[in-house]
Amino acid sequence: MNYHWNWQIFLAASPEGGTYLAGFAWGLLWTVATSLAAWIMALALGSLVGVLRTLPGHGWRRLGDAYVEIFRNIPLIVQMFLWYFVLPELVPQALGDWLKQLPDAAFYNAVIALGFFTSARIAEQVRAGIQSIPRGQSQAAVALGLTRAQTYRYVLLPMAYRIIIPPLTSEFMNTVKNSAVGLTIGLMELTGVARAMQEFSFQVFEAFTAATAAYLLITLSIVFAMRALERRLAIPGFIQRTGGT
Repeated sequence: MNYHWNWQIFLAASPEGGTYLAGFAWGLLWTVATSLAAWIMALALGSLVGVLRTLPGHGWRRLGDAYVEIFRNIPLIVQMFLWYFVLPELVPQALGDWLKQLPDAAFYNAVIALGFFTSARIAEQVRAGIQSIPRGQSQAAVALGLTRAQTYRYVLLPMAYRIIIPPLTSEFMNTVKNSAVGLTIGLMELTGVARAMQEFSFQVFEAFTAATAAYLLITLSIVFAMRALERRLAIPGFIQRTGGT
């Protein structure tokens, strides 16, 4: 069977209104918005849990361990379904009805699910980054009279973030790619728009080629931005850079 390529399809009218190209533009915006919001949430929660897992005392560590094991080991798609379909049925009826009628509910639920899922992975990276710092730095901070909170804020976390920029870059890219799971709850991000286009126009290769190019554009932008950030924040002599990266 010969496939008929038709790149002009992007200028054709979509059954949902506007052109297919405009639909892709909106899908790109939803993907970027979902990824950024989920990343900010994941970085904040992951940092907090990562710190908890390095505190003295078994109570805080066990709490952090439980958080990581729960959100890391439940598949993302299951978490999305739980937040979107199950949670409104568990809360009081008035709150549940409000959640069901919330505008852009798929977006908010995708952000929350993706944020919790990614935060568990970032928590592991933050913990490893903190524990890789020589103990002499925290001991010096205590000797200077800093409290434990001040030691983490001004000494340990700034150094840990510099160390874990490469894995954080990978997690940021994974957040963008994992946002595609949002289509399962009705979020019309890039993959959802591409799927709708191929169902209406039957131009499957054009639709997913455009989506692939858009994902590459986003992820490559993240790579270049994070590399620039890594060079800017690098501490001379602390981390040896190899391979020109």
